[in-house]
Amino acid sequence: MESRELSTEGAGLAVRDVVVSFGGITALEEVSVDVSPGEVLGVIGPNGAGKTTLFNVICGFVRPNSGTLSWRGQPMTGVSPDRLASLGIARTLQGVGLFTGLTVLENVMVGAQRFRKSPVVSAMLGLPWSDRDESRQRERATAALARLGCDDVAERLPGTLPYAVQKRVALARALVSEPELLLLDEPAGGLDAREMSDLGELIQSLGSSVAVMLVDHHMDFVVPVCDRVVVLDFGRVIADGEPTAVQRDPRVLEAYLGREAEEATDADH
Repeated sequence: MESRELSTEGAGLAVRDVVVSFGGITALEEVSVDVSPGEVLGVIGPNGAGKTTLFNVICGFVRPNSGTLSWRGQPMTGVSPDRLASLGIARTLQGVGLFTGLTVLENVMVGAQRFRKSPVVSAMLGLPWSDRDESRQRERATAALARLGCDDVAERLPGTLPYAVQKRVALARALVSEPELLLLDEPAGGLDAREMSDLGELIQSLGSSVAVMLVDHHMDFVVPVCDRVVVLDFGRVIADGEPTAVQRDPRVLEAYLGREAEEATDADH
């Protein structure tokens, strides 16, 4: 499959020629990826392909050795994770990452902090405009939970809920910030086939206002959900294109089947 020509426009996310190495081992080798507004992009690959490293570079957890990142035409290399929300970018991490001591509603309210107008000290002092801020955040969080069908568990603690419901709550916390770009790390992890199907429908229902980049290794989840798929193997992009075409690419089949065969052989010894 021929590589897709990357966009040079500045409307979305652009990752260009990113290299990341750890102790002499190259995790990403001149990786270039872009995500356009309204697009659902899947980044897949077998275990150890570099998917999570790419995600961490975009989120600011890992600084690349070389290469550039831009968002809406502005450089974002070196942007720290706590600044993503202010840029209109939201993320979920592997697992759920919910605060166990907070209720579901309170967890989602944390995601709405970008809309807070009053300083934190006002909230600590209980000033009236802080109360209005909290009320608006509560309304946003309640609406986000309702959108994902979780409003009936708003007062529950995350640990009392099934894992699939916790995943929805984590997604609600990301969506409540009304992002223009949503980054999902292994969203299908730990879900059964029915739960993955439901999650896929949720992602597809987000509409053209939100660009989505999801990193996963479940081919059967990614193909029906995504508009486009990028495949990584040993830190390199080996395919980029329409999902069903990528799924049939000999290099992709070799990467998946070859890696699975190696893992099976290792397990036998």
